Amino acid sequence: MVFKIMGEFVDGFDNLRDIGPAISIFGSARTKARHPWYRMGRDTAEQLARRGFSIITGGGPGLMQAANQGAKKGGGISVGLNIELPEEQNPNPYQDVEVNFHYFFARKVMFAKYALGYVVLPGGFGTMDELFEALTLIQTRKMVDFPIVLMGREYWGGLVRWIQKKMVEEGTISKSDPDLFYLTDDPVEAASAIQKALEEGSQIRPEWRRDLAQAKKRAARINAGRRIKKKN
Repeated sequence: MVFKIMGEFVDGFDNLRDIGPAISIFGSARTKARHPWYRMGRDTAEQLARRGFSIITGGGPGLMQAANQGAKKGGGISVGLNIELPEEQNPNPYQDVEVNFHYFFARKVMFAKYALGYVVLPGGFGTMDELFEALTLIQTRKMVDFPIVLMGREYWGGLVRWIQKKMVEEGTISKSDPDLFYLTDDPVEAASAIQKALEEGSQIRPEWRRDLAQAKKRAARINAGRRIKKKN
């Protein structure tokens, strides 16, 4: 078991070391392609890809597929971290890099280690698990200046109001903790919010300056390629 765990970490590190600056996107595996959330996820990933970010998802169907599809459409690197489940999760067809995991905790490390921020689309317990673990790590300063965007005001609104009212009023979190995430419906606004947060954080984090410079170079190549395609 120990060697299998070590193997998953080594495999993940080996496959993801060259993906460059990336954003991890989470969301429901059950959402169909005709649902408005699917378009929202795809468009958000496309906007981030156009800005030079690779996109990391859980590699499955639903909103994970939407984000991988958007990454491809935006000219970015599309990454899927697939998990073995009793009800088999088939990898979606929009992945440039595919890594398979048996252990959730090894997979979670990869989501956080190789991402500069998270986008959280509507989802179930697994999506909320990723969201609240990230918020806990930020709250406890294990991750610093890590932007999180929640997509879907109607879906997340009730939870956000409960956090802002009940948790703050009861003193179970600090008054500033609801500021750890940003809520929107707009893919362009989401991508801009993440980029702005990273640019502000880069003032005190030199590694982010390097990542953003790399993202800008990649974005320039992507946009140049799009202009050439339009001319042809």
